[in-house]
Amino acid sequence: MYHRNARLTVRGRRLLVDRVRSGRPVAHVAREMGISRATAYKWVRRYACEGQAGLADRSSRPHHTPHRTPRALELRVCALRTERKLGPARIGPILGMPPSTVHRVLTRHGLHRLSWLDRPTGRLIRRYERSRPGELVHVDVKKLGRIPEGGGWRVHGREAARAARPQSRHSTGYDYIHSAVDDHSRLAYSEVHPDEKATTCADFIRRAAAHFATLGIDRIERVLTDNAWSYRKSDLWKQALAGLGAVGKRIRPYRPQTNGKVERFNRTLLDEWAYQRPYSSNSERTAALDNFLHAYNHHRCHTALAGQPPISRVNNASGQYT
Repeated sequence: MYHRNARLTVRGRRLLVDRVRSGRPVAHVAREMGISRATAYKWVRRYACEGQAGLADRSSRPHHTPHRTPRALELRVCALRTERKLGPARIGPILGMPPSTVHRVLTRHGLHRLSWLDRPTGRLIRRYERSRPGELVHVDVKKLGRIPEGGGWRVHGREAARAARPQSRHSTGYDYIHSAVDDHSRLAYSEVHPDEKATTCADFIRRAAAHFATLGIDRIERVLTDNAWSYRKSDLWKQALAGLGAVGKRIRPYRPQTNGKVERFNRTLLDEWAYQRPYSSNSERTAALDNFLHAYNHHRCHTALAGQPPISRVNNASGQYT
């Protein structure tokens, strides 16, 4: 990219070289094109040595930086960052360095944001995104306590809820929120079920695939899950994937980050649906799920999609969905 005051582009440099090669003096050509003779000679010399490639822009990065922070010191900065999760203001005094220098070192090594690090190990999180919708779908189940009739403690307060229902809160049971998220578009589909058995999981992925098809994702190629029994051992799950023409993949044990897109969606699900407002009953909360999913897929701005909703990444006519 050229700056706004640039006198020569690659085409202009070639024009300069052609005029000089036609026999005209370099000084005359330089004056006509509004550049110095030294600049004109530079491009003529580069063309003579490298041909057309010599007229392209080069990096302005210096070949040698003698005052750069020593390699050994940079490694100590990185070690303090990954092992102790310290910031520039704390690393600087430990190593006798200005915090601004520490920040530049961390930036150079891609460690300047703690959100990019895996907290337990301190390693950089390797982020990925598939190139087309349907290439990979993330699937997961979120366990969520049911709401008693009349509302729970979020409506009446903890003390009132405890007095009205002295038994353990587990007596109300749990819902299991099955979710599927497309890796490329982030389109999401969720259902509420009373369990996470193999039959439920198999039926869910079939309905999820049918729902995605209505939105423009005609085929699911891969499905990524954790290592739950229903995904790992069940023949019903394998048959469901085979019927869809999809390949099942599982994450490495104890590495939920690999399935991070649906894990992050689970958090959004809790913040913007399950706990978005106090519900007076479990059925009321369940009924609100469809509206949330429509808003999430068609209207909600997604930071990973440059502020666009997930439906914008699916091959549908613009403005088809409202």
